[in-house]
Amino acid sequence: MTTQVISVIQGIDQSILDEAEIALVDGVAKTGELIQTYADALSAVFNVRDANGNVIAIWPSLTGKDKKGIKARRASFVQRMILRGHVKPDGKPTATVDTYWMRVKIASGYVPRGKVSGTTDVDAKTASELKTIINRILKSEEDGQDCHASTILEELKDLYHVLTGEAHDAGK
Repeated sequence: MTTQVISVIQGIDQSILDEAEIALVDGVAKTGELIQTYADALSAVFNVRDANGNVIAIWPSLTGKDKKGIKARRASFVQRMILRGHVKPDGKPTATVDTYWMRVKIASGYVPRGKVSGTTDVDAKTASELKTIINRILKSEEDGQDCHASTILEELKDLYHVLTGEAHDAGK
């Protein structure tokens, strides 16, 4: 009887896991689309255009009073991210907030410093070291070790993506 109960519980757990996994994978696959949609909306509103409608300045490059509306949107974005739980105990937003904002800027055509003609030596070295750190944490998790660094693993992966434009591919 106990074996049957465990079998039923495992069957239920498997179904719950399948549903949760499908939702996660579907959500992850849509992240890029969602970022691009938001970037397109910001570009439509804030990019500076000439009389013919040609873009002469993208919103991430604006400064001074031209940036006022963008600052308000960023503040709104930060507050929404904080409400979703991306907040440190001191009430400040986590690095994830900055990571996603950078992704939106890049999707809008912004080229981060040092990326004009590919990566600089500093960027390449930093990316390599981030990859090493990420792989070290992943290996410790695979080995069953409980390390505090696991709590920042996703943020490190996000930072790697911001720096390189590529998702982290474990072990490569």
